[in-house]
Amino acid sequence: MDFNHPYSRFAAVALAAVSVLGITSACSSDSDEAAGNAAAAAASGPEPKTVDGAKAAAQTVFDRFSGGDFAGAWELYTSAGKQAISKDDYIKLNEACSRKGLAIQLTSARMEGTDKAIVIAKQLVAAQSYTMVYEKDAWKLEPAKEGLALYKLGAAKAIAAQKKAGTCANA
Repeated sequence: MDFNHPYSRFAAVALAAVSVLGITSACSSDSDEAAGNAAAAAASGPEPKTVDGAKAAAQTVFDRFSGGDFAGAWELYTSAGKQAISKDDYIKLNEACSRKGLAIQLTSARMEGTDKAIVIAKQLVAAQSYTMVYEKDAWKLEPAKEGLALYKLGAAKAIAAQKKAGTCANA
């Protein structure tokens, strides 16, 4: 969701809210399969510590965010992401400012060490990298520094900041 997650590196101002807040996703048979694989892995034990495991987890976050399941997206954040914003504030912020349903496609991914993967996603004409971190036997989205700073404001101030910056999609 590094709003990584996030989230704030898209060049287009119209997409900045999405990039700061996290994520959107394409709904395709590949993403459905990836989401199913991530769910199956979670149910059967630790997720695979592979680039494919990271990609599947990232796609699940993107699908949840894109579909408006902000609570579900928040659940797949790193502990640092969850500490920066409560689930309730994350939901309020995204309901107020995010764009739902914009397709995002994973274009590539790579491992960076054994506990971190960088996934590249493309949305419309903009590409962005997201960091996935292996935490407690599962891949989690690590929000970008800009997203963490925004989240620490709390929902009301973050919404106001996004409206002022022109990055709140629903303003």
